[in-house]
Amino acid sequence: MKWGTKFSPAYVNALADAVHRHLSPPFRFICFTDNPAGLDSRVEIRPLPEMQLHAALPERGWRKLTILGSNLGSDLTGTALFLDLDVVILDDLQPFFDQSGQFIIVHEWGFRDPVIGNSSVFRFEIGKHQDILDQFNAHGEEIRKEFRNEQAYLSHAVHHKGMLTYWDAAWCRSFKRHCLQPFPLCYLLPPKKPAGAKIVIFHGHPNPDAVQKGWIGHFGMRAARPAGWISENWHVR
Repeated sequence: MKWGTKFSPAYVNALADAVHRHLSPPFRFICFTDNPAGLDSRVEIRPLPEMQLHAALPERGWRKLTILGSNLGSDLTGTALFLDLDVVILDDLQPFFDQSGQFIIVHEWGFRDPVIGNSSVFRFEIGKHQDILDQFNAHGEEIRKEFRNEQAYLSHAVHHKGMLTYWDAAWCRSFKRHCLQPFPLCYLLPPKKPAGAKIVIFHGHPNPDAVQKGWIGHFGMRAARPAGWISENWHVR
């Protein structure tokens, strides 16, 4: 999904390119967006599903819940793998379709709440979770008070249905937690490529394009030298 101006079309195209390189069986790559300009011809473009959110609300990913709706299109059925735009795919994606489970998500790292998943990578059955979207549409204000963001609410809602499971912990790793070198080594050594990882998730800052050029965070305590393994796996043809 792409909305607003946070991500350029290059992010969609880079993700499409990576999926085509790492998934062999026939598939459809679909982007729901409010602006299709610049998207590659390999991308199926669908309008961004509507959601009534107050413009003053902080961006917490709530629009992602619309992917659970049953009105995505009559031609969209079956199993879907949702991927955030700011992920870097390193290895074969087929295991994400082979693992058994009704709803599978990344197990969030280091949270006290053991249920919460990271929704950068999750697999679901299209149209089977309209009830979760309906609940948010009916009680969004109360839900936003209880849950900080979309992935916290989503995880608990699916857990309540008895359907929530998690990916192998080695498959999806956090760039900030598992790749960045500690200070001051971050100025001397490139970010580590996590062993066994199939996807590296860039949540918050930096983003993949920033790391390709070299990045220094606020106050200089976090930094990333350009890493070849990122450039090799995140690019547009």
